[in-house]
Amino acid sequence: MDAATLDINADLGEGVGDDAAMLAVVTSANIACGGHAGDADTMTATCAAALSQGVRIGAHPAYPDRENFGRVPVTIGEAALVEELRIQVRNLIEAAAAVGARVSYLKSHGALYHAATRDPGHARAVVTVAAEAGLAVVGPPGALVLDLARAAGLAAVPEGFADRGYTATGALLPRGEPGAVLHDAEEIAERVAHLVRTGAVIADDGTPVPLDVRTLCVHGDTPDAVTIATRVRAALDAAGLSPEPFT
Repeated sequence: MDAATLDINADLGEGVGDDAAMLAVVTSANIACGGHAGDADTMTATCAAALSQGVRIGAHPAYPDRENFGRVPVTIGEAALVEELRIQVRNLIEAAAAVGARVSYLKSHGALYHAATRDPGHARAVVTVAAEAGLAVVGPPGALVLDLARAAGLAAVPEGFADRGYTATGALLPRGEPGAVLHDAEEIAERVAHLVRTGAVIADDGTPVPLDVRTLCVHGDTPDAVTIATRVRAALDAAGLSPEPFT
C-alpha cells in the first residue's frame, strides 16, 4: 500500500446509526441521496453537520429501491440509470449548496457499487454522472468504474472496507455468509494495522490479499460503528497515518 495517508469514510444520512458521532471520527461522508435512503431534510442536515466537522461530502447514490435498501441487483437500462443517478446527485449538490458546502466525490451504494465494478453499462452510467458534476469516483481496486473514471480524467479513488470480510480473490464476502460483516472493534483495528504494515488483508481462508487503497469504509449502520471507526482511526494514528480526506 503506497498511500502516505488514508481517509476514513462512512455511509451516512441513511436513517440508521449515530451520524453525529461518526462525523466526529471520519474524514469523508457518503451521504444517501434518496435512492435507497434519505430525503431532502436528511441530506441538508447531514451536509450541514459534515461541514461543521470539516468532513468532506460525497454523493452516495443507489438503485431506486428503498424496500431493499439498495442491496439487491436491479435490471435497469443505462440511459434510465444515468437519469436516476443524475437526479439523486443533483439533489445532494443542491442540499450541500444550501448550507454552504460542496460535494466532491461519488461512491455508489450497495448492489450498484458491486455492479459498477464489472458491468459496462452501469459503470458508464456512474462515470457519466460523476463527470457531469466534476466528482471523483470511489470504488474497489481494479474495478471497471475506476478505469472508466481515469479515462474520463476524473480522480479514481480505490477503497477498502474495514468491517467486511474478503475472499482470496480480493472480493468482498457476500452479505449473509459467515464473516462477511465484522463486528469486533479490536479485530477490525488489528486488520487495519496489518493492512498498513503489509499492504494486505487476510482473506476468509487465511491467505493474504494485496489491497492498495486510499480510503477505508466503516459502515454507519453496523452495530457499534462508532466504536469501530474510533478504533480504526486510532490504529491509523498509531501507524503515523492520521486520517486525511482524499479530496
